[in-house]
Amino acid sequence: MEPHNRWFIAVTILLSLLLAVMPLPYNWLWFRPAFTALLVIFWITRMPQSLGVGFAWLVGVLEDLVTGATLGTHALALAVLAYFSLLTYQRTRAFNPAQQLMWVFVLVGINQVVGNWVHSLSGKPVPGLTFLWPAITSALLWPWVVPWLNSVAGRLQVR
Repeated sequence: MEPHNRWFIAVTILLSLLLAVMPLPYNWLWFRPAFTALLVIFWITRMPQSLGVGFAWLVGVLEDLVTGATLGTHALALAVLAYFSLLTYQRTRAFNPAQQLMWVFVLVGINQVVGNWVHSLSGKPVPGLTFLWPAITSALLWPWVVPWLNSVAGRLQVR
């Protein structure tokens, strides 16, 4: 029996969690891509039969713990993102790169809206629409991340 090399999924998630807390200048914080959201979209689209909402929720709980966010904020947002990714993964695979970029913007935007909603419920001020910047930067990063991840996952035979 061949190994499935699922450790690569864990490594990419750990890398995304590190990038989520990487120090940045204050003016750049709003432009940080939502790396974990990108990876959840990628892995669920690539392996919908194995990964789902529970996977995204677990990644979200880890992100809550690493970033110090209110427990459940990222978990809920990533679970919603995973749900929509699972609903549309077959169509998403057939999209051309520009359509995929727009769909990633929509998915990460939904992720950011849910996260911002939970953040505002805890009584913290909401800074207008600046919370959507990560959706733009994540969508712009998508065309570079996907080919690289597909290449490495293909060579490692991640299934």
